[in-house]
Amino acid sequence: MASEASRLENVEKILSGDRRALARAITLIESAREDHQAEAQALLEKLLPHSGNAVRIGISGSPGVGKSTFIEAFGLYLTAIGKRLAVLAVDPSSTLSGGSILGDKTRMERLARAPSVFIRPSPAAGALGGVARRTREAMLACEAAGFDVVLVETVGVGQSEAAVAGLADLFALLVQPGGGDDLQGIKRGVMELADIIIVTKADGALRDLARHTQSDYRSAMALIRVQAKAPRPKVLSCSAAEESGLEEIWRAIESHNRALVDSGELAIKRKNQAVSWMWREVEERMMAALRGEPGVAALSQRLEAEVAAGSTTPAAAAAGILAAFRREKGEK
Repeated sequence: MASEASRLENVEKILSGDRRALARAITLIESAREDHQAEAQALLEKLLPHSGNAVRIGISGSPGVGKSTFIEAFGLYLTAIGKRLAVLAVDPSSTLSGGSILGDKTRMERLARAPSVFIRPSPAAGALGGVARRTREAMLACEAAGFDVVLVETVGVGQSEAAVAGLADLFALLVQPGGGDDLQGIKRGVMELADIIIVTKADGALRDLARHTQSDYRSAMALIRVQAKAPRPKVLSCSAAEESGLEEIWRAIESHNRALVDSGELAIKRKNQAVSWMWREVEERMMAALRGEPGVAALSQRLEAEVAAGSTTPAAAAAGILAAFRREKGEK
């Protein structure tokens, strides 16, 4: 456990924008060791009053849409206009080894070299929605370090869109140029989450197709949000190769952020997100505690076999596990 003096020194380094100190802090935050977690939470308590000043942008999209390519081009644009950028790129983890690809710094070589940019790839490690369990805490640390914009890139599968929308001020959905079939493949729920839809690869032979796709999505959003109170999301296009459309995207993000601030919705949204994250933490800790009880673990194996064999219902098995957990805790 770090001493108070050492912790305060780390806090001062992070607040001064020391990227090495920030990287060490996030490593501590992501550690599963109990002593590291206690130390990380003590550190975050010191950093929390200095967080909250960045624009939080979540970015998702199906594999192959060009998320990392877009982030590099967009990030270089932001640095050119004087912004400090942190990128939290959540990589898919191996379901067998738990290892992570962690290739984002390789895929964003130019952006990684920028002195005003911090890129942190983190393994999703099976976390719900493809967002690393400690992404929120890492984001708060980046804000305390003085970054103006924090981008969270997700794996783009399953529930990742809802997970990243629960972290960000603005959720950007990237889509590829494509026809009506491509549009049919996008779930309505995902489109309803989006604050901005960005058609990528709008250059060369795909330029006209990207323009048609942009028009298709605008028409689709008009139908989806016709009864909704939320403003209709903008549908824009860009080319990372030609570095076009990036300024318009940033203007749309700034406009969206100003509207949230002016209406007071940003403060409400962030409060709700923090409370939601608290309950997610409770759920995960409760599950860890439940699985950690030896008696419960043995019973769980037997009940899993019975559920698989169809000799008991999942609800009855769940009730049995919880009853055993309460007995175990009551005996101690």
